[in-house]
Amino acid sequence: MNELNVDKSVEESIRAFRLEQFQDYLIFERGLSKHTLSAYQHDLENCIEFLARQGITDPDHVTPTVLRMWIFSLHEVGLAPTSIRRAQSAVRTFFRFLLAEGWLSVDPTERLESPKIGDRLPEFLTKEETQRLLDAPNPQKPLYWRDRSILELLYASGVRVSELVGLLISGLDLDDSFITVFGKGGKERMVPVGTPALRTLKKYLSELRPKLDRTEGRGHVYLNARGYPLTRESVWKLVRDSGRRADISKNVSPHMLRHTFATHLLEGGADLAAVQELLGHVDISSTQIYTHVDREYLRQIHGKYHPRA
Repeated sequence: MNELNVDKSVEESIRAFRLEQFQDYLIFERGLSKHTLSAYQHDLENCIEFLARQGITDPDHVTPTVLRMWIFSLHEVGLAPTSIRRAQSAVRTFFRFLLAEGWLSVDPTERLESPKIGDRLPEFLTKEETQRLLDAPNPQKPLYWRDRSILELLYASGVRVSELVGLLISGLDLDDSFITVFGKGGKERMVPVGTPALRTLKKYLSELRPKLDRTEGRGHVYLNARGYPLTRESVWKLVRDSGRRADISKNVSPHMLRHTFATHLLEGGADLAAVQELLGHVDISSTQIYTHVDREYLRQIHGKYHPRA
């Protein structure tokens, strides 16, 4: 295969592998930093170029065997073990994303050896930081009730940002305090909503949304100032800016609010299986990361209050 054909194959692969959609997911749902995004991009482009040289330009044709060949090639060029583990992690996250979105039927990374990344725990807000974030929107602004409702609902329900922007009026059960969202792979689930979030949602629906909806809302709950459904980018920006106004030093994102939701539930004594159901995790192993956070919280409480800690 000559160099020109390789370059063409790589370009075709990048489109076929939906890298742009994956980058949107990392930015607006995971809230990753520019540095991490750049690392993911570099690792994935390296992997896709290797696959193209093997004649593979479609994710459905990727096998565990060819991925092992790629990892071996990284060893051969002398890449540091930490860099190889990072590359494995990026590729594993990428293929799980494709699988969850229904663009892939089998995950080729399933039988790859898991990289040992250490005890990296999901970052979350304290209860005091959470309250400051919820109070961040300016009551004098025209979109106050929408913005406050979004923050309240993200924290109260733990829904993904894609689930929030896809929330429909028909998915609201305000009498029983439930919302119905569509998660990864189009899976439907019902999520309970607490009183504060329900109160601000009702206020938004009664006082602001009718003014925003100019027949372009298409039944979506949350609309922008022009009456169109909100995008993930808009919600991500709202959460980030609210975190800055609340003087929170952490890189606040919708995904961090999802982590916060799960962590605060477990701190309060919630059952892990119930948290799994609320988050919409297919595999409980995805939820178990929060038990590490919970154990750390319990260790702090023990150290603070036990006389012989």
